[in-house]
Amino acid sequence: MVHLLIQLHQNMLNSPRNSSKPWAIVLAAGASIRMGRCKAELPWLNGTTLLSYQIEQLLMAGITPVVVLGPHNAQLLKPWAAPGQVVINYHPEAGKVSSIVTGLKHIPRDFQALMIVAVDQPRPQWIYQTLLQAHLSANVPLTAPAYKGRTGHPLVFSTAVWMALEGLSEETLGLRQIVQVFSERIHYVEFETADVLMDLNTPESYQAALLRYSSQTFDEQLVEW
Repeated sequence: MVHLLIQLHQNMLNSPRNSSKPWAIVLAAGASIRMGRCKAELPWLNGTTLLSYQIEQLLMAGITPVVVLGPHNAQLLKPWAAPGQVVINYHPEAGKVSSIVTGLKHIPRDFQALMIVAVDQPRPQWIYQTLLQAHLSANVPLTAPAYKGRTGHPLVFSTAVWMALEGLSEETLGLRQIVQVFSERIHYVEFETADVLMDLNTPESYQAALLRYSSQTFDEQLVEW
């Protein structure tokens, strides 16, 4: 898997330099209090961790990741420094917004699309690609996945919301504020799988998802879990 990531990154390096492309901020700086251990290092599918799986799937979807770690897991920087960018949020206790703002400093303002991806919400490549294609084909500030009327993740943003992203704060509800402001212009992409709702916040939810996916073939993993 590591060799695959390096090869994918090398292909990116060999292509013409262009900052106007899809980017993702991968939020992995949280303390993982409810999980009881660092989520980024949790084992996932096919010998990956939650973090390496997210990086792998994003790169395979043609999306450049900027991974935001915290002081407690900064040692993870070295293994994944090559495929994409890894930065440190030295004050993750300030909340998720502080990691988003940290990541934004490394995103070019002329990005083609920007995803905000949480390390505990693993998604396969095809979900990222479906969302990206839907977003790029629509003239909207914000695209979100949905399943049976419920909004999922990740969210995809256009450059139209750059100033709103820069102005994020925990006091003003973070990303929820942007969702509220642009609520009438959100492009919802309906999926036939509940994967877009998956959120591994607790040991129970993590173990249940890992057991289910580990016992399935790739095709079966595309079906509602």
